[in-house]
Amino acid sequence: MTNWGMGRPALAALFLGMAAPAQAADLLQVVTKDGGPLVAMPFDGGEICLTWAHSVTGGAVADCFAAQDERLILVRSYLHDYAAGLGEVAGRGRVVPAERGGYWIVGIDEMLPANGLPLRVGPARVGHKLTGTAGVVDLSALAANSLVTLRVRPE
Repeated sequence: MTNWGMGRPALAALFLGMAAPAQAADLLQVVTKDGGPLVAMPFDGGEICLTWAHSVTGGAVADCFAAQDERLILVRSYLHDYAAGLGEVAGRGRVVPAERGGYWIVGIDEMLPANGLPLRVGPARVGHKLTGTAGVVDLSALAANSLVTLRVRPE
């Protein structure tokens, strides 16, 4: 069970309320191992967050991305606690407490490789989801136990 420290709707609202600027014409595209498109979400001038349950503690984890120059930028991460190697890394953002528990690492601003972010999608108990202004996509329901790649494409 995921311990979000807040309800999922409240956490989703927090993601959307802290949106980072992006080019309105960018899409986050999820492609399968063979390169076929699985789903796409517009950035709509904001960010898209990938959420899941930590594999050891079951607590909430999120990575939030913006788009720039057709690449993903890791803007910030949410972590439920400092367990299992989670926490601040010198020179890579700063830690701020989350309003209802856990903490954010903000100001990461790390550009990911041009070919995207590979992700092994977990089963329902892991709950990999994408949340953006356009809604929520449940990756675990679409591609559990599959390798996908998250990448930016112009709309």
